[in-house]
Amino acid sequence: MILRNIDEGIWIALDSLRTNKLRSGLTILGVVIGVATVMAMASIVEGIRRQIFNAMETAGPNAFYVMRFFSQTPLNPDNLPYEVRIRPILTEADAAAVRQVPQIQYAGIWVQLFQRIEYRGVSTQLLTVYGADQHYMDILGGTLLRGRFFAPSELTGDPVVVLEEETVERLFGRVDPMGKRVRLGGVALTVIGIYQRPSNIFEPPGQQIGAILPFQTARRNYRYDETNGLFLSVKGWPSVTVPVAKDLAIQALRKQRRLRPGVPNTFDVITQDQILDTVSSLTTAFFGVMVALSSVALLVGGIGVMAIMMVSVTDRTQEIGLRKALGATPREILWQFLVEAATLTLVGGLLGIGVGLGVGQLLKMVLDLRSGVPIWSAVVATGVSVLIGLGFGLLPANRAARMDPVEALRHE
Repeated sequence: MILRNIDEGIWIALDSLRTNKLRSGLTILGVVIGVATVMAMASIVEGIRRQIFNAMETAGPNAFYVMRFFSQTPLNPDNLPYEVRIRPILTEADAAAVRQVPQIQYAGIWVQLFQRIEYRGVSTQLLTVYGADQHYMDILGGTLLRGRFFAPSELTGDPVVVLEEETVERLFGRVDPMGKRVRLGGVALTVIGIYQRPSNIFEPPGQQIGAILPFQTARRNYRYDETNGLFLSVKGWPSVTVPVAKDLAIQALRKQRRLRPGVPNTFDVITQDQILDTVSSLTTAFFGVMVALSSVALLVGGIGVMAIMMVSVTDRTQEIGLRKALGATPREILWQFLVEAATLTLVGGLLGIGVGLGVGQLLKMVLDLRSGVPIWSAVVATGVSVLIGLGFGLLPANRAARMDPVEALRHE
């Protein structure tokens, strides 16, 4: 009997959609918008996560970083907490101590700056600039398009720079940049190479990388944040796992700093997993906000379904009375209208999934993201749309089930 009521309710709902296209369309519009938003956001969040993960895997899956103090939000260098101030600043001696570990392939001290780059009156926006060495691409990946990276003799502080491809296009256009002198934060530097960063819309800490110069050049010519901007880049040999390389690096640094057993580390070690966890928490929060916003549309859609079902119950009062007179139970009437409401919202959910897929694909093309739409989001969206119909259809369905058949048959 229940199956027959479900089948009947579905056909009645579809007939209502066919005969009252505008009214039914406006009723489920909120559901369509809400589900489409959830689908589009799930697609984008999944694309961002996968792209960041792929970029890290390509750049250096066994690389990790050592910082004076790690915080998900940058600390104010002019007002550092006491537990940070008592920690020594990272030095080249720290990098050398880690580099001496046989299981470590590379360890170098880097610095991160934020500067504008200028050439003949044309200037970029504020860009991320790294003071590093010739092993930069081994850690963060990328491709050297033209020229070269730094020679060993240039690492002592020569005024040379490797520019990122988009920075070159912005400053030089069709002019050959090789050998030209640009001004980075007011300091003249000679362009020796052109670098293409990995395909990743997120570069730490969230700004476009514009250039790489020797660490000593950066140290001598620019002010930098010794807590947030100075760090060691470390990479173990491919045969050494990250946890093993990390433990060995910690031992080397503790020995370098003469820390006795039981004394806490005076530095923090950050692995790719920790970075991914941070990214995951940020994208999850972003997705949560979007779901909350889309829930408003779903709520509006649910109220619309409830309103239209109340109208439908009123319009079909005599039908309900006739069915009861012929032996239909209140439970059967209740099921009929619940199924009808759920069908309306299910149709809205399916339309929303289609719209969400289209919007998600469009946004991924604009943002250059490469990922599929997670199946779970489609399943959740479909389930939620049905639950909305059941939840908001309960009141009108209950009203129909409680009607007095005599009064219903006399209704005009």
